[in-house]
Amino acid sequence: MLKAVEKKLLWLSAWMIHTANHVRPNRDGLKVGGHQASCASIISVMTALYFDMLKPSDRVAVKPHAGPVFHAINYLLGRQTLEKMSTLREFGGIQPYPSRVKDGVEVDFSTGSVGLGVALTTFGSLVQDYVHLHGLARPDVPRGRHIALVGDAELDEGNIYEALLEGWKHDVRDVWWVIDYNRQSLDSVVPDRLFGRIEGLFRDMGWNVVTLKYGRKLLAAFARDEGDTLRRWIDDCPNSLYAALTFQGGAAWRNALLSDLGRVPGVRAIIDPLSDDELSALMTNLGGHDIETMSEAFRTQDAEGDQPTCFIAYTIKGMGLPFAGHKDNHSGLMTREQMDIFRTSMNIRPGHEWDFFEGLDVPEAELRAFIEAVPFATPIAPEGRALASPMVHVPALLPTPGAGAGRVVSTQAAFGEMLAEIGRGNGECADLAARIVTTSPDVTVSTNLGPWVNRRGIFDRHKKNDVFRDAKLASAQRWGMSPEGQHVELGIAEQNLFLVLGALGLSHSLYGARLLPVGTVYDPFVNRGLDALIYGCYQDARFMLVSTPSGITLAPEGGQHQSINTPLLGMAQDRLAAFEPSHADELAVLLRHGFAHMQAPQGSSVWLRLSTRGLTQPDRRIDPAAVIAGAHWVVKPAEGARIAIAYQGPVAPEAEAAFAELRAEEPGAGLLAITSPDRLHAEWLKARRAGRGGTRVGSHIEQLLAPMAAGAALVTILDGHPAAHAWLGAVRGQRVVPLGVDRFGQAGDIPTLYAEYGLDESAILDACAEALLGV
Repeated sequence: MLKAVEKKLLWLSAWMIHTANHVRPNRDGLKVGGHQASCASIISVMTALYFDMLKPSDRVAVKPHAGPVFHAINYLLGRQTLEKMSTLREFGGIQPYPSRVKDGVEVDFSTGSVGLGVALTTFGSLVQDYVHLHGLARPDVPRGRHIALVGDAELDEGNIYEALLEGWKHDVRDVWWVIDYNRQSLDSVVPDRLFGRIEGLFRDMGWNVVTLKYGRKLLAAFARDEGDTLRRWIDDCPNSLYAALTFQGGAAWRNALLSDLGRVPGVRAIIDPLSDDELSALMTNLGGHDIETMSEAFRTQDAEGDQPTCFIAYTIKGMGLPFAGHKDNHSGLMTREQMDIFRTSMNIRPGHEWDFFEGLDVPEAELRAFIEAVPFATPIAPEGRALASPMVHVPALLPTPGAGAGRVVSTQAAFGEMLAEIGRGNGECADLAARIVTTSPDVTVSTNLGPWVNRRGIFDRHKKNDVFRDAKLASAQRWGMSPEGQHVELGIAEQNLFLVLGALGLSHSLYGARLLPVGTVYDPFVNRGLDALIYGCYQDARFMLVSTPSGITLAPEGGQHQSINTPLLGMAQDRLAAFEPSHADELAVLLRHGFAHMQAPQGSSVWLRLSTRGLTQPDRRIDPAAVIAGAHWVVKPAEGARIAIAYQGPVAPEAEAAFAELRAEEPGAGLLAITSPDRLHAEWLKARRAGRGGTRVGSHIEQLLAPMAAGAALVTILDGHPAAHAWLGAVRGQRVVPLGVDRFGQAGDIPTLYAEYGLDESAILDACAEALLGV
């Protein structure tokens, strides 16, 4: 039955790709693609896994180029429609690589960016441990394994090894990585010596390694007289030669073997009775293409416990297809003529390509019963693979100890105080505090998470005492580790930070327990983990990113610790609402909004960009809705005003001082506090799109700027790239003079740097004079 499924998956995946490239009309002439060879290499592995081994609660990251095989599996399981099968790489159809958001709930982890989906299984296992050890798991959802199907070339990605080290530190369990070791990447054949080093790395990290190099036919041949000689020949055969012989076929195999081993009688006894086709089948009988071998390995390891395990399954890229083994087959496609030959060999009648049981020689009723009975066919829960989890109550007002009028405090310090106060778990904050989980890449203290950690503890699967505390040594940090802790301490690898946030931010869907993850990182080093941040957003993980300290305001640290482009990243990144408050009262509004927005069906992740510069807190009332929408008037402009100053973040004192001077000449001028150019811009674009559709809806920024004269000027300022504000001139055609930072910073103090980079009061007044000349 498994072999019948294997045959069907090979056909369906190849036909899906062929349909996309050669059957469906091609209006623009571009190659559609689809990786038939990469699908073929892992067919047997996925057959053994999905139709024999997987349990409903297991979570799988499918290698990106095996997406068609994954969809074919769901087609056989009744979880993918016939109509969708022909839409691979079509607008609104099946995505090129598995996508949680666009392909639906059957996808556990999106896997388009190679390496990241693999590593996410490690952190998913860590989150599953967290959920269960905190008593948050649903009783109807058992623990599952986290399994990654890995293309061997993915192991070139550095984030893999960062994740391996972090997983070792956290003693992760229930993780399997199954490596499709076909020894071919996009451009070349994988070097022979490389994999021995990789296998050693896994063992050094505490993983069990199961190498599945040979299938049962080859093992039987090796057991014959002088079969060990044949085995040594294959073991010593370079990857490039093995691939070339595979592509050339049985005659080439025979010539090579006779050339080297023709004088060994036992070897001749093995190969001489075989036809060329039979010899080719023997020499390519690798472990990753032998279902019995794969199933036995999976079952054996399943019975041995929860140790993380790496299966190295030797395979052939393109196995069963005309270009099997060819070094250029990564993006190769069967021609129409090759497909006709392949269709005939698979016993598929034209017009019956999508039929479930077409071309198979097993009774339909028996195969249908077999598929319906496989463990993975059972739903994980009544709602399916995307689990339901109730929302966590967020109080209407959060504790705001940092927001007192007249107090000098930075947004970073205020954030730490607010989170620590929530951490007391008093009153309405009890449920909220219990569901927050924080994490940071070795900058916990310097991003003001220390007080929260003192209250809630560090998460570890094993209880570990704070040695300094036990020895009664003075320390501000009381960091005992235990399964009850609510902070995940990471090494200094930002890719891991965003992968952990992604895993935590999917807990409601994967494990049925809603968590509210908060991750802190130095603002300039968001760029170091940007790939994983984009990846987390792409699969709609929900988390709060707090990046601090930011900008050249971190003056003494110099250019490598100062940031320029992060406000632009916040605007450009989909499914991420980015904010930069200046004062603690704005931060309090946004922190509360963030915890709610992370849970809303149409919400997203949230990014707070904070600063270490202490500002005197104003005595005022602010409109929370305006703060959330992206901006509010500190001083409203008069009707028909000719100019306004708009500021964002820690440059507020310079903007306020310049505004006081400006008002002497322009009494109607306004002072605008921008809390999110991202939200302003997103709503403005949405309103414009609606307008093109015939429904004109005013956006928040249009309403804010409406009192000003049509030709009025805006002078904008932020400690970041000025392009974050430059677009404001397009809202009503007003002239904008944007101030900001567009080149690397340097060490110094704030007054010196602000003067050098044009952020001080003098630069703002000069910009106002320049702007008024054009009004």
